[in-house]
Amino acid sequence: MGGRSKMLAPVLSLLVLATMVAGCGGGEPAPFSMQVIPEHMEDTIAGQSCVFLVVVADEGEGSGKGEVVSISATAPGSAVTVDPQAITPGQVAEVTVIPFQASAGETLTVTVDGEREGLKQTETVTVRVWGEDGLGPFAAEIRDKFIPWLAANHPEFGITSETEWTGTIVRPNIVVVMYYLFFSEDWEMGVSWHVTIPPHNWARIYLRHRTTEAAPSYAFEISSWSAQEEPYAPYAIDPPGSVWR
Repeated sequence: MGGRSKMLAPVLSLLVLATMVAGCGGGEPAPFSMQVIPEHMEDTIAGQSCVFLVVVADEGEGSGKGEVVSISATAPGSAVTVDPQAITPGQVAEVTVIPFQASAGETLTVTVDGEREGLKQTETVTVRVWGEDGLGPFAAEIRDKFIPWLAANHPEFGITSETEWTGTIVRPNIVVVMYYLFFSEDWEMGVSWHVTIPPHNWARIYLRHRTTEAAPSYAFEISSWSAQEEPYAPYAIDPPGSVWR
């Protein structure tokens, strides 16, 4: 009996080891999906930032479920950054594409890849590149009409006159309503204004928290950006269902 036990011991050890190795392997990788927002972008201008949002979601069981997905992107003829470069479900990555001046008149193809546990998802978006942006200074004036009111009435946003912004035009071929985007460290602010006579020349903004939201969560309006006197008194409106691009 003792000899038989000695013969079985190595076999049992191998079975235990095999079970442990199988457990560590985790089986098949968990499938995931990736969405790039927007799926189609309007025309842009050379030197301006095209900002795409990327979100991921688990689509089944397996190893790596709930863990980070690595995000990368390419767009020949432009400078590309990805921030952050790895996200989990519920987080948002921003892919910023800045077309070179040499790309004016061309159509860029932006390719976004997501990878986890050997599985890969790829999405592509095209965007036509045009000339130069002349709206920046006036867009900043419209933006700044909202800032004092936001600082006083929504201090939880952390937006003040000291907040630093970078800007980029969107939808450059639309002339009745102008669109511009500004980015602080925490927020995306969409600024739009109606090019017409008062009192119909409204101005609007939306706000999206950059790292946690894929769509705007707040929006505000000034009924006439030229007829009203300072201090301006914006009021809340329903935010748009998607970001402007």
